[in-house]
Amino acid sequence: MMNSITKKLVSCALCIALGVLLPMAFHVIPNAGSIFLPMHIPVLICGLFCGWPYGLACGIITPFLSSVTTGMPPAMMLPQMMIELAVYGLVAGLCTQYISMKNEMTKLYMSLIIAMLAGRIVNGLVNTCILSTQGYTLSVFMTASFITCLPGIILQLIVIPVLVRILNRNIYKQPEKVLA
Repeated sequence: MMNSITKKLVSCALCIALGVLLPMAFHVIPNAGSIFLPMHIPVLICGLFCGWPYGLACGIITPFLSSVTTGMPPAMMLPQMMIELAVYGLVAGLCTQYISMKNEMTKLYMSLIIAMLAGRIVNGLVNTCILSTQGYTLSVFMTASFITCLPGIILQLIVIPVLVRILNRNIYKQPEKVLA
C-alpha cells in the first residue's frame, strides 16, 4: 500500500506528463491551445487533488518541460506561462486546504474558480510589465484571458471537479477489511 506522499508524487508526475502530452494533441488544430487551454487542466487537477506544494511544482515544471521537449510554449512566452500555471496550482491547492465546506463539489468549484481568476489576474499583471511597450492593453488582456479561451474555461469547469472527485474517491479510499 502506497503512503499519501508517494501517491501525491506519482499523481503530480502523471499530471506533469499529461500537461506535456495533452497540448500536443490539441496543437494539431491551429490555435486550439489558446482556445482550450489543455496545459491548464492537469495543473489545476494537481493543485486540487495533491495540494499546493505539488500544484505549484506542477505549474512551474510542466510548461518548462513542454517548452524544452516540444517547443510549446515558445521561449518568449515561457516565463508568463510558468508564473500563471504556478499560481493556478498554488491557489487551487491552498483553496482546497483552507476552504471548509461540507459539500465536496461546492468546495471544488469554489477552489477552481478562485484559482482560475487568480492565475489570469497574475498573468495579466506579468504581461502588463513585460509587454506594455508592445500594445498590451486591458482589451487585449480581457480578450485573451476570458473571450478567446471561453471554450477552455467551460471545459475546465465541467471536467476538472468531476475528475478530482473521482480521484479523491478512488485513490484515497481505504481498502475494505477482509473478514477471515
